[in-house]
Amino acid sequence: MDSILTSITNPFSTLNPQLLSIILGASFAVFICFKFILLSPLSGKKLPPGSLGYPFIGDSISFVKSQKQDTTQEWILNRVKKYGPVFKTSILGSKMVIMTGQVGNRFVFSGGADGVSFNQPTSVVKVLGKNSLFEMSGFRHKLIRGAIVNFLKPESIQRFASKMDSLVRQQLFKELQGKDSIKIVPLMKKITFNITCSILFGLPDGYLKDELLKDFTLTVKGVWAILLHFPGTVFHTAIQARQRLCQKLSTIVSTRKKQEDEGNVDTEDDNIVSCLLALRDENGQSLLEDEIIDVFLSLIMASHDTTAILLTLFVRHLSRDPEVSSKVIEDILGASGDSHGQQHIQRSGEV
Repeated sequence: MDSILTSITNPFSTLNPQLLSIILGASFAVFICFKFILLSPLSGKKLPPGSLGYPFIGDSISFVKSQKQDTTQEWILNRVKKYGPVFKTSILGSKMVIMTGQVGNRFVFSGGADGVSFNQPTSVVKVLGKNSLFEMSGFRHKLIRGAIVNFLKPESIQRFASKMDSLVRQQLFKELQGKDSIKIVPLMKKITFNITCSILFGLPDGYLKDELLKDFTLTVKGVWAILLHFPGTVFHTAIQARQRLCQKLSTIVSTRKKQEDEGNVDTEDDNIVSCLLALRDENGQSLLEDEIIDVFLSLIMASHDTTAILLTLFVRHLSRDPEVSSKVIEDILGASGDSHGQQHIQRSGEV
């Protein structure tokens, strides 16, 4: 009787461990297929030809690899040859349709409000926040975008030109002192980050700005990472860095708000944070702190890679073409009116 009860209560005791592993693996595979194929909201709908790749991962690995190897165009053309100018795929956890050619461009850019809505991959939303400029639409986007454009109008840029010139000089002298060579891409990213934080957000140089740069660098890496959220993955590290960023930025926003409430802000010490704190929506409500923080991250993200890479290519071109380099130096010395190049740029037209 005891042996009968034992065999009933422990039915897997006689199974080979390898066989048991195979059964569990097969069961998990069936579950994944059932969840992501049979229960998919796209199931049964007419979709363009193409492949969604592997569950969870999709075509992310091949796409990221093409980005690193600068073969993105070949990645797309290979699928166009196989599936046609319109095909489906899955990248970074988001199912999507890629359209190529003039017809696709016309559909995307002339659809208006009834056409295609702007949407970012899940990883971008998770890392930069649901209230980022890349996710906003309608009145909210128009309100915040208008405030930023107004802050960055030509008169403001002219006012910031001299300060930006001084910041770049200081950063270059600091980074190049006592060094024979330096990696230009990290340097340009650091310069653009410091200028963005100083000009747009009024942050002084020091430990806080250095810590923000470290966390932001880790956060950005999660934008194109595979959505695997457990310790040791790039995405998990990025989310943790974002949480630290949000804590620091929350302190900055709260401090600025308190200063303005108490009237302790210099009228000339204007920045984006002040503009966003002063905004009111259609109901007369101020922006939430989370919205301001996400906009903060959006603005830094917008300048982090694009501006830094452009400056890197500019320096690379100067180093490879002595004639162009000589003309640029001549123009700068002529604009500054100083043969030693020591005067600061005062007008935006001289930049």
